[in-house]
Amino acid sequence: MKVLETRIPPLALVMIFAVLMGLLHWLGWGQMTNFPGLWAAIGIFVIGAVVTLWGVIAFRLAKTTVDPRDPRQSSTLVDTGIYAFSRNPMYLGFLCWLLALALYLQNAGALLLCPLFVLYMNRFQIQPEERALKSLFGEPYRDYMRRVRRWF
Repeated sequence: MKVLETRIPPLALVMIFAVLMGLLHWLGWGQMTNFPGLWAAIGIFVIGAVVTLWGVIAFRLAKTTVDPRDPRQSSTLVDTGIYAFSRNPMYLGFLCWLLALALYLQNAGALLLCPLFVLYMNRFQIQPEERALKSLFGEPYRDYMRRVRRWF
């Protein structure tokens, strides 16, 4: 399974999950009725966009890579701003986008894909990143891991 580690760019993974959600909706599997999803979806999508953008800006200001496919390319440990609350705000923002889509589609099947996204990201993206960052930054990163949770 190591072959999958950090291979699929997270934004591409979001698109794959979004297509799967759309497919479930199209097939009619898990449709919810009378669920006020639109306004909740808009709010959660906006929150996700803000969190993701805040994470990207923090990396850009620190002049470190936002490309997670090779975490060894990181030049700076970013632990301020949004990173003082979440070690993975960009991924949290992506999860918000998927949750918003599931609510917009009013589809329970699509909603159930959100935990699968988290499980995939934890195993194949975040854990390999953490191993690389521990190797790269040592004790300061371990201390950061003790202080700040992965998602929120």
